[in-house]
Amino acid sequence: MNIESMVNKVYKRLLCRAKRQSRALIGLSFIIGHLSFSVALTSCSDEPDSEYFYTFTGEMVSDYMAARPCYSQFQTIVERAHLMDLLSTYGSYTCFLPDNDAVTEFLHKRGLQSVDQLSDADCDTIARTHIIDNLYTTYMMDQKTIPTTNLMGRYLATSQGVDADSNAVVYLEKTTHIIFEKTLPDGTFIHQNDSVENGVVQPIDKVIEKSNSFIADILRDDPHISIFYEALQQTGVSEQIQLVSDPEYDAWHKQHRTERYRYKSHTWEEIAWLPDTKKYAYTAFVEPDSVYLAKFDEYGISTAQGTLRALYDLACHFYDPVYPEDVASEGHDFDHLTSANNPLHRFVQYHFINRYAAESDVLTPFAPKETGEAFGFNTELCNPVDWYQTLLPYKMLKIEQLSKKRRRDPMNQHASQIDIYGPDANLKGQHFVNRRYEAPDYNCRGSHVITVSDVYPDQEADAINGHYFYVDDLVVFSQEVRDVVQNMRIRMDFSAIFPEIMSNNIRLQGNYATDDDPNIPDDSQKPANGRNYYFPEGYLDGVSFSNCQLVMRRPHCNFWSWQGDEWNIFGDYDFTFRIPPVPFSGEWQLRLGFCSIETRGIMQLYFDDEPQGIPLDMRKFLNSDLYISDRFETDETLAKYQAMSDEDRAAEQKVLRNLGAYRAGRSTYHFNTSGIKFFFTGNERTYRKVLFQGNIDATKDHYVRFRVASNGKKGNNNEFMLDYFEMVPKSVYGIDGEDEMEDDL
Repeated sequence: MNIESMVNKVYKRLLCRAKRQSRALIGLSFIIGHLSFSVALTSCSDEPDSEYFYTFTGEMVSDYMAARPCYSQFQTIVERAHLMDLLSTYGSYTCFLPDNDAVTEFLHKRGLQSVDQLSDADCDTIARTHIIDNLYTTYMMDQKTIPTTNLMGRYLATSQGVDADSNAVVYLEKTTHIIFEKTLPDGTFIHQNDSVENGVVQPIDKVIEKSNSFIADILRDDPHISIFYEALQQTGVSEQIQLVSDPEYDAWHKQHRTERYRYKSHTWEEIAWLPDTKKYAYTAFVEPDSVYLAKFDEYGISTAQGTLRALYDLACHFYDPVYPEDVASEGHDFDHLTSANNPLHRFVQYHFINRYAAESDVLTPFAPKETGEAFGFNTELCNPVDWYQTLLPYKMLKIEQLSKKRRRDPMNQHASQIDIYGPDANLKGQHFVNRRYEAPDYNCRGSHVITVSDVYPDQEADAINGHYFYVDDLVVFSQEVRDVVQNMRIRMDFSAIFPEIMSNNIRLQGNYATDDDPNIPDDSQKPANGRNYYFPEGYLDGVSFSNCQLVMRRPHCNFWSWQGDEWNIFGDYDFTFRIPPVPFSGEWQLRLGFCSIETRGIMQLYFDDEPQGIPLDMRKFLNSDLYISDRFETDETLAKYQAMSDEDRAAEQKVLRNLGAYRAGRSTYHFNTSGIKFFFTGNERTYRKVLFQGNIDATKDHYVRFRVASNGKKGNNNEFMLDYFEMVPKSVYGIDGEDEMEDDL
């Protein structure tokens, strides 16, 4: 055990055994004063052993409040919200508890003298804002938000700082902090991480306030983005970002919430839950006024007729070359800003993606502590990238995180350690929109994504149906973005394709290091390590299916699945999904990444209802069934592949391509809890199969259909796996040279 682990373990032991013992807490304060905050707040996955919790036998969160007069006002709020019974039941709750002074301060800010003057709806909102249906101690709060939403379905932003006594504390929403320790005027001693039978109580110094405004409203209230907001209103795009939730699903779910689906995937007996909600949300990437004013000067655009007209002229500069057929149309001119083919209308639409990102870290997969890099991305070779569809029809944003290490690629010794980040060397870990930086051949910096509260701490950026970020350069779908930046292999995890997965807090949730008990009773609402989900027909936009169940298995680090999660279909399925849009029309190749296993079945593929080739058998391996080779290591590493010559790798890729297959990307892997990586490229089970190759029109919807082709029930009820999806332009896959090959990342 290293020194940091030892100190951290001692800290946890002291913290949890010092409950209500002032003498021990004085000693604890001394220790914490000499610990760095990074030690005090460890990973959210690093849950302390049960021996470190001291539990007050029989005392629930409700009892805790009732036994302490200093919380009487918040207790009244919870009672009026009819949540006291919930906090009296067994579970794992986190309750952020403001004392009477904090509640009084909150009331006075609103011109009220008593909690009696609050409406029942106010009480419901306040109470639900302060309760999370999961247990979080301060050393689990080391991300930008708490991973589980509160009972209002909102994420609480977290940050680290110190209190007036220089104690390391966690701040919530920038202005409220968890109290480290304090003796109240009535003699009550309180401190952080106070355990009760059904969770943990976190005393806080202020009432937590979250905006109940819509995304358009909080954009309106930011004085630094007035130019963009005027364009949002005048183009009518504000009317396209009003959805919050699906009331029909809410009503349906109330009748079906206890239903479960039990299934077997390979050898795992598992259970899946229906999603609790069907929310809609939007995330915006917005240039502050200062960026627009600088761009007007750069492009010689006059503001004599106002900044809205100037922004329209700037939009014409970028979008007229992309849509030349619309330049002469009536809807193009400044008097028709609400027209779908107006350049400013398109400009504003392209700033919104159709999902919720509460903070920048979720724009690409999180970094498990075992690897220190985005889930499944080998950052010695590439930056983590995700692709998201925008409100501009048939257009996507590319989001890239600067993570690549300054290290020479072992497969390309000719590549020197050139400038990886360019002018952004100080922004490692940050995210960019539409970046493609490949020094010295091509450099497009893209737009840096900036958290609003990092610039203006008091500015609200989170709404009930979305979130927004600042960017430091223009976000546009220009000719350069279309033809160069996005002219590349587009790889998407299936959980990133469907916006409902992110908007409903489903993607990359759960304890990736631990399996679940398959015997959990059907009436359980909260499995210990996270849920698997199954989806009713109609829940996912652009998806239709029949005679089957569609399951998303939560992430596991030991699964041969990119980013740990995977989608399974069970039954006599007929499944169709709308593919993400390609950036330009032309020849494309569509590929499915998956893991072949003996328990899976056979399917026939269709593209736009046209059958494509012979059925795909998910029981076939790359070495023994598709391509006879001894190049796969039994320990599933990259050793033999990396030992091959450039010519041999190119020759092998051509053989596989002629068979409609590719090895998995060299940057993809899974890992064990010791951080050892197992790369998909070296495994004969994990490969990519070509589904379609041909022309794709970038101005239309296109669909891939999978229909069962097994004779009888194969394996586990014809089990079919969807892991990740690739769309590859001919400029990437169309290699003609004798010793050339598509990059194998």
